[in-house]
Amino acid sequence: MTLVGAHIPSGEPLAEAEARDADLVQIFLSNPQSWKKAPPRDDAEELRSSPIPVYVHAPYLINVCAGDNRVRIPSRKILQDTCDAATEINATAVIVHGGHVTGDGAQVEGLIRWRKALDALDTDMTVLIENTAGGDKALARRVEWIARLWDEIGDFGVGLVLDTCHSWAGGEPFDGLVERVLEATGRIDLVHANDSKDPFDSRRDRHQNLGAGEIPAEDLARTIAAAGAPVVVETPGGVDEQAADIEWVRQACAGK
Repeated sequence: MTLVGAHIPSGEPLAEAEARDADLVQIFLSNPQSWKKAPPRDDAEELRSSPIPVYVHAPYLINVCAGDNRVRIPSRKILQDTCDAATEINATAVIVHGGHVTGDGAQVEGLIRWRKALDALDTDMTVLIENTAGGDKALARRVEWIARLWDEIGDFGVGLVLDTCHSWAGGEPFDGLVERVLEATGRIDLVHANDSKDPFDSRRDRHQNLGAGEIPAEDLARTIAAAGAPVVVETPGGVDEQAADIEWVRQACAGK
């Protein structure tokens, strides 16, 4: 059975999971728009002992491919801090965006920068790299570049998160999407199941509730089911809206 959950407020993750009838949760452990490390959690022992898998999303600021070392070096540090904090709660994995090369450097420089970042990372925590919606020199927007990235860093054992809104907005056709990603990486470890508020290839990362956006519902359902991985919905609204999206995914994975 496919495990399905949601990205939820981080205050009381287990109660939020119960309210949504979620099999798993995804949370931030620190401010996603800050370089500050995550503080210790009072519920760390409860999370460590819970049967509910907890995925941790790293801060959005991280870009280990940046040309500016005032971004690239702090990105490596906060990724390490996030992995350390995730280890303290026995999280399943840490999710980080693939990033993009900034400045005048060639896109290929991002491949080496990713390798250097993982070389410097001291953790047993699983790192999952998420495909992204935009960025002219993005390392994980188009599947062809995801393949090149995996050729460079696949030996580190990193996993992949397939975000459906990001694929749509990034210009990747849904026909054969899962097969192309698997050919590129050999794995899909998690699906971020999100509809899109914007047209195909818009490069805009604006999530919509499932079946209510621009992605054809049958393509969205087929792709989520074909991935065969745990699913997180990162959709708008509160408990009721996300509970409905979780049920939407369950129906899709059951072929209904």
